[in-house]
Amino acid sequence: MAPEDKKDPVERLVDAYENMLERVDEMLDKAEKTALPTLKKSLEKARERAVELNELTREEAEKISAYVERDMHDAADYLNKTGEEFRNWFSFDMKLIESHMIEMFANVADRTRLELERFAEQARESSLYHTGEITGPGTLVCVECGKELHYHKAGHIPPCPQCHTTKFRRKND
Repeated sequence: MAPEDKKDPVERLVDAYENMLERVDEMLDKAEKTALPTLKKSLEKARERAVELNELTREEAEKISAYVERDMHDAADYLNKTGEEFRNWFSFDMKLIESHMIEMFANVADRTRLELERFAEQARESSLYHTGEITGPGTLVCVECGKELHYHKAGHIPPCPQCHTTKFRRKND
């Protein structure tokens, strides 16, 4: 049995989210010297790499890449609407987030901002976060009762601990 098979399934998916985001960041960094590829293309490559390395099944890779794309759309929508700094999107003290994760996420968001503006409309339509999904750092707010869930790194979204519903929105203030 491979070491990955012994990992908690949720932790395995959280790790996969961070690995996929890191791969997108690395690909964008390399591509910046020639032509910046589209976010979707980079995300597709990162997703395929996770499958090739047997880190994830194809279905799991599809889910994780959808989560990364959703978070990037949400970040772009926030940047476009507010004109504020990226750090405000997280809605809590930046010292609490692992610096490597911040750097990766900020690099991907900054270098893909123009492309993400195109996805901003899609983000508004699909900005709900659901129990069972994986999310990146930030604060999610229960759409039913307003309970906040704080994520300092990628993590699994549980049911609301207060009212047990399963839908959340990212806090953007």
